[in-house]
Amino acid sequence: MTGTAVRDVMTREVYSVRKGTPIADIAEILSGRGISAVPVVDDDRDVVGVVSEADLLLRQIESITASRPRVPGIRSKADGRTAADVMSSPAVTVEADLPVAEAARLMVGNRVKRLPVVDRYGKLTGIVSRADLVHAFVRTDAEIREEVLRDISELVRRPSRGEVRAEVENGIVTLGGEVERRSQAVLLVALVRRIPGVIEVVDRVRFGWDDEANRPTG
Repeated sequence: MTGTAVRDVMTREVYSVRKGTPIADIAEILSGRGISAVPVVDDDRDVVGVVSEADLLLRQIESITASRPRVPGIRSKADGRTAADVMSSPAVTVEADLPVAEAARLMVGNRVKRLPVVDRYGKLTGIVSRADLVHAFVRTDAEIREEVLRDISELVRRPSRGEVRAEVENGIVTLGGEVERRSQAVLLVALVRRIPGVIEVVDRVRFGWDDEANRPTG
């Protein structure tokens, strides 16, 4: 089915660092590029961590209090000099082919502002920010309806067996008409809910055959 994927909104020109990159260099990258975090990659471009402004600020705070007695053997970020010492690991990443809604869920769930984007092999291919996702979700009713109709045409392949209509107003999608099976109606509503920009789905789709009535529950 169609839908806006992370690859459609991500920034492809992504700045990354290695484990051995000095903290001072990372701070210069963040400040000079106006970004809030950089992925840390190994020699194979696998993402092994992320260094954010918060990580650098935490190191600065710990450095200020470093003169206080500490438990022997316990290492803090104040002792760090490179990315490996201060990075957050493991990194929270998102695959380029996933829907933008999945990236939004990961950001909210992990309380981060940016996500490194990886390909199917786990290699760094871009980065997506909250601003990128907000832009993806800001869409006109006409754009949303066009995508809804594409999903309908893919799911209901035989017009003679069913026809679904869609109207969109202020991001609210109203689905009407009839499909052949109940499972089609359920799947269609679920797909439309995942389309960026959709606020609510009003389900008025009828079905001719309840193919889920006798489905085993175990």
